[in-house]
Amino acid sequence: MKHPDDDNELFNRLEAEMTDDTAPDMGADVVDLDKARAARESTPRDSESADPTAGRLVDDPAVKAAGPGYLGRLAAAKRRDVVPLWLRSVAELKTASAWVARHYAHTAGYHALRSPVYAARLTMQAPSGAAKFVGGTMRWAADREGEPVRLAAVRREDAAEYLKLSRQRDGRVRLRTLVMVLGMFVGLGLALALYVMAPDWLQAVSVGALVLALGMNGRKADQPVIHRAVEIPKASKLTSDIVLRALGALGIPAISQAQAKGRDGFEFTAPITRDGPGWRATGELPYGVTVTDIIEKRERLASGLRRPLGCVWPEAAPEHPGRLVLWVGDQDMNTAKKPAWPLAKTGTVDLFKPVSFGTDQRGRWVDITLMFIAGVIGAIPRMGKTFLLRLLLLIAALDPRAEVHSYDMKGTGDLDPVGNNVSHRHAAGDDDEAILYALGDFRAMREELRRRVKVIRSLPRDICPENKVTSALADKRSLGLHPIVVGVDECQVLFEHPEHGKEFEEIATDLVKRGPATGIVMLLATQRPDAKSLPTGISANASARWCLKVMGQTENDMVLGTSAYKRGVRATMFAWGDKGIHYFVGEGADARIVSSVYVDAPGADTIAERARGIREKAGLLSGFALGEAPEAVTGPAYDLLADVVAVVPEAEERVWNERIAARLAELRPDVYGGWKGENVTSALKPHGIKTRDVAGSTEDGTRTTRRGIVRADVLKAIAERNEKPGAA
Repeated sequence: MKHPDDDNELFNRLEAEMTDDTAPDMGADVVDLDKARAARESTPRDSESADPTAGRLVDDPAVKAAGPGYLGRLAAAKRRDVVPLWLRSVAELKTASAWVARHYAHTAGYHALRSPVYAARLTMQAPSGAAKFVGGTMRWAADREGEPVRLAAVRREDAAEYLKLSRQRDGRVRLRTLVMVLGMFVGLGLALALYVMAPDWLQAVSVGALVLALGMNGRKADQPVIHRAVEIPKASKLTSDIVLRALGALGIPAISQAQAKGRDGFEFTAPITRDGPGWRATGELPYGVTVTDIIEKRERLASGLRRPLGCVWPEAAPEHPGRLVLWVGDQDMNTAKKPAWPLAKTGTVDLFKPVSFGTDQRGRWVDITLMFIAGVIGAIPRMGKTFLLRLLLLIAALDPRAEVHSYDMKGTGDLDPVGNNVSHRHAAGDDDEAILYALGDFRAMREELRRRVKVIRSLPRDICPENKVTSALADKRSLGLHPIVVGVDECQVLFEHPEHGKEFEEIATDLVKRGPATGIVMLLATQRPDAKSLPTGISANASARWCLKVMGQTENDMVLGTSAYKRGVRATMFAWGDKGIHYFVGEGADARIVSSVYVDAPGADTIAERARGIREKAGLLSGFALGEAPEAVTGPAYDLLADVVAVVPEAEERVWNERIAARLAELRPDVYGGWKGENVTSALKPHGIKTRDVAGSTEDGTRTTRRGIVRADVLKAIAERNEKPGAA
C-alpha cells in the first residue's frame, strides 16, 4: 500500500530544491523510489513509535491479520443437522404419520361413498363422449389439422406448395383410413368374441369400462365428475425475489439505498427451504439494520410478501442482531388446524417432567415444566389470558399429587371447572368474603413454606442432594412435600386491595422467591401488567412468562422482562385476532411464539372430571372439592379510621398524609410499616374520605402545600359507619 506521506515528502523536497539559492549539485544520485518505500516499510516499528506525531498506516499490509486458525474456525462452526429434527422426534414422527394416514383414509372413504354418483355422471356423459370420439376420429382420418396450412397456400395462390401439401394429405388420408378400417374390424371382432365366449361378469366389466371411458371423454371442464375430498391450501413458494421485494417495500433507508444501486440489500446465508408447514429464509441485513427494525414493520412485510399477517414471523438469530430468520407459513397461525392435545382425552401428568401446552409457528409442540418456577401471564382483555391460566391449572390437576389453589378474582366462573372438581382452595369474585378467604389461604401457605424449608433442611444428603423437592420426595406422603400450584386470575385485585394489598404482596413475593424450591408454584395473571398489578419483587423473580397481546412497551417489558422490547421480543405485534398466541419465556430457552391449546368450557369440565376421578381412586381429593371449608378468617383486629383519629390530635384540623403514614407506622409497625402518603390516600378512599391541599410547615420552617385530609371528615365517616350521624 502507498503511504500517504510519500507524495508529500517528494513535493516538499522539490519545493526545497526550487527555492534553494545555491546551485544544484550536478553530481547528485538518482533515488529509486520503489526501493526507498520498501526500505521504509521494513524499518522497525520502534523507530516510528519514537515520534508520536508521525503518521501510521491503519491497514498495514506488513502486519498479518491475526485471527483464529483453521482448527479454531472448525471448532466454532455451526453444524447443520444430518437427520431433520422432525425425523429425530418420535412424537413429531407419530403426529406426521397419523396426519398422513387420516388424510388418505378420509380421501378413500369420501370417494368410496360417492362412487355410485360418479358412475351415474359418467354414464350420462357417455353419449357425448362417444360423439366426441367419432368426430375426433373422422377429423384425424381426414387430416383436418393440416387444412389451415393448405388454405393459407390457396390464399397466397402458391400452386406448387398447394400441390405438395395435397399429395401429402392424400397419402395421410389413405394410411389413416386403412388404420381406421382395420381398427374397426378388430374392435368389432373383439366385441363379438366377448359377447359369444366371455362370461357375464366379464361382459359387464367390459361394457362398464367402455361406458366410463366414453363418459370421461365427454366430461365438461366446468362440471368435474370427481370433487376434492380435502381442500389443501395453496401457498406460493417463497423465493429470493419475493423476499427482496418485500424487504425493499419496508422503507428502511439502508435496504432501499442498496437496492437502488443494483444490490440486493439482503445477503442470503442459506437456501430458502421448507421448514415444517412453511418456508424459512435466513440472511444478513445491511450494516446498521437490525431484526427489530423488521419486526416493527411486520404488517408491511406481510403486505410485501402478499401473505396473511399470521403467516409472517420474522425472528432474530442468535449470531448477532443483523441476522434475520424469516419464516413464512402456508396458513395463518391462528386458523391453521392444530394437532390434537394428547391430554384432552387420556393420560396423567408428572409435574416434574415437561408437558406440552401449545404449538409454535411450525406446528411443533412446546413443553412446560411447572415445577421449580413462578409464572406471570399478562395481556389486554379478551386475548385468552384466563384460558391459558385454566389450561395450566388443568395440567396441574392431572397430577394427582398436586394440590391446586385457584382464585378467579374476576368472578366470571372461568376457573370453576378446576375449582369445583379438583381445587383444595377455590374462590371467585372480589367481595370481602372472597378476599378474606384468599388471605387466610395465603397466610397458611406462608406457614407451609416455612415448614417445608425445615423438612428439606432436615433430610439426609443422599435423599435430598439438591435441597429441593423432587418427584421421589413428592411421592412420600409422610413428608408432605407434594406440589402446590396456586393460580390467581386478575391478581391486581389482591395486590391493590386498600387494606390487605400490602400483606398479599409480601406473602406472594416470598412464595415467588422461595416457593419453587419447596414445591410451591405461583401462577399470576393480570390484564393490567404494571408496577401496581405486578409488584417488582414478583415480576423480577418470575422465571416463566407468558405475554399475549399488550398495547405498549412498558406492559411488554413488565411481563417479558426489562429491555425485551428493545431486543425485538414484542407482544405488541400480535393482531386482535391472535387469541391464545403469545410470547413464552421459560424452559431455559429464548422467547418463543406459542399458540396455546384451546380448551373450551365443556372440554375443561371433561378434563377436570377425569382428574377428579384419578384423585378419588388415589384418595388424594381434599379441601374445597370435597366440600370442606377452611377456618373462618376474620378481618384485622385494628380499625384504620380509629387509628387515624388516634394519631391526629384535636388541635390538628388538617394534616398531611405523609405525616399520618409516619405516625401510623410508629403506632402499629407490623401493620403500617413502610406506608407512605399514597398508601393513606388509597386506604381512606373506600371510606369516602377525599384528600385535599393542606398548608403546613416543614421541619425547617418552610411553608408549603401538600396533600392531606381534614380530621372532621374522618370523624364523620366513623359516625356514618356507626349509624350516628349526629355525633359528627
